[in-house]
Amino acid sequence: MDRLKNKKVAIVCDWIKDWWWAEVVLEQLLEAFPEADIFTSVFLQQENPIFTWRKITTSFIQKIPFLNKSHKLALTLRPLAFESFDLSEYDIVISSTSAESKWVITKPDCLQICYCHTPTRYFWSHYHEYLSMMEFGMLNFVWKYLMPKLVHKLRSWDYCAAQRPDFFIANSRNTKNRIEKYYKREAEVIMPCIDISQFQLQENKEDFYLYVWRCIPYKKFDLLIEAFNKSGKKLVVVTNTKNKLQKDLESISGANIEWKLDIPREEIVQLFGKARAFLFPPEEDFWIVPLEAMACGTPVIAYGKWWALETVVEWKTGIFFRQQTSNSLNKAIENFEEMTFDSKEIRKYAEGFDKEIFKEKILKFVEEKLEA
Repeated sequence: MDRLKNKKVAIVCDWIKDWWWAEVVLEQLLEAFPEADIFTSVFLQQENPIFTWRKITTSFIQKIPFLNKSHKLALTLRPLAFESFDLSEYDIVISSTSAESKWVITKPDCLQICYCHTPTRYFWSHYHEYLSMMEFGMLNFVWKYLMPKLVHKLRSWDYCAAQRPDFFIANSRNTKNRIEKYYKREAEVIMPCIDISQFQLQENKEDFYLYVWRCIPYKKFDLLIEAFNKSGKKLVVVTNTKNKLQKDLESISGANIEWKLDIPREEIVQLFGKARAFLFPPEEDFWIVPLEAMACGTPVIAYGKWWALETVVEWKTGIFFRQQTSNSLNKAIENFEEMTFDSKEIRKYAEGFDKEIFKEKILKFVEEKLEA
């Protein structure tokens, strides 16, 4: 990678608050570009050793109480925040984004690349869904009044910002298609990966099903609770989200459903290995967690749409349910229990998503674009 020597690199993120799959991608980008500086609207991972020696530049939103902890409330400020960053000293700028970090402005001879997790959901593909499930409490009525009046202008701005990067990378073929539809840009697909060394094959499974994610409406926790309340089968739900939705769903969960809140990462990895199957009920552009389960030899029962179709191999690493309903899921689970899956084969398949492959592809992409 001779062309990358002596190149000053910046990695720009929408925000760095929790630690989920977008942050895993960030970590792998930092491994690929170990000298890179970080720019973000808000940084709340001060105790994370990954960032201890990094140069991190935050926006003015970091200093605003309440807004610095709610990316939804700060929605209309983030475009200003990212445009305010001075990136004139950098040769390569990579935005890792599902929102506004692609809005940064770079010098003419800077190579600007957007690693896109999805075009901004709340402007485009999921606008009406977000409008119906706003989580602002007493301020919901304000945003439901304002958002329809603002969204046209916000979409126009977002489209214009999407013309700034020189090149796009998509995290999946589904995201690639959305980038072309909403932004009229071509993108190359480089899927996120996992650190396969963190996961061990476990062939002896226990009799429970597992789901791990943030408890927000489109992640379909409600679908799982409804399905397992009907079936009576054992379900373990892991989340770090303590909100009204989580409390309401826990209150109606049967004795067969166990909620685990804010448990250590090591315990989650153990659950990946022990679970009979990992459940994947939402529509997702890309989601790295089922790959982690497969790295432990655990099959996936997924809603057969979008990302799942790109990474779950039906009958080999998991099965699909075709309708996003509790009855369809329960029928799939019944079919699953009559089947046999080879944990070693599932693990072998997951090894094709090792982070070293991701880093190699990213570095090759950047070097090729520098040559161009």
